[in-house]
Amino acid sequence: MISIISGKIISNSGAEVVVLTPGGVGYKIFVSPARSEMWKTGSEAQVLTYLAVHEDAMDLFGFSTEAERGLFIKLLAVSGIGPKTALRLLSLGSVEEIGSAINSGDVAYLTKVSGIGGKTAERIVVELRGKIDKLSMGDSGPLGDVVEGLIALGYSSAEAREAVKKIDTKGKTSEQILKTALQRIK
Repeated sequence: MISIISGKIISNSGAEVVVLTPGGVGYKIFVSPARSEMWKTGSEAQVLTYLAVHEDAMDLFGFSTEAERGLFIKLLAVSGIGPKTALRLLSLGSVEEIGSAINSGDVAYLTKVSGIGGKTAERIVVELRGKIDKLSMGDSGPLGDVVEGLIALGYSSAEAREAVKKIDTKGKTSEQILKTALQRIK
């Protein structure tokens, strides 16, 4: 499997980037539109990849972190979820937010993605609940704990996720982040 591609970003359409390697080979890589700004045209970059092999095509899908790729692979294991749908699911938010939504059974959050109906969202929750843990999310911080804490306090998962968006978590404990989130909600 092709795991990492390094080189110069030749183009970025928002849904796919083309990386030209030092060996002169250009690779078209499908990326999440929500994360595509990470790869600036003309810059040198490294893209973590997943190679999807079909009867008539071999497609590369790109990720900025190992946690993102891990969640993508877990989503592919769900019946009815293909690579392009899994990539669209990653556009919902951070790996931690998506994992928290799955673990809390927030079907409404998952159905925001084109192509994901209620039954498919329920299947994602049933098949992945409890399998999206902190280890698979990498070093994504304490936001998931805060979202779960807010839900336990009686806030809806949508309110909880909205409250933690754009909170700077660097150097902060879960308690400090929770305090900031509670101030935002009120």
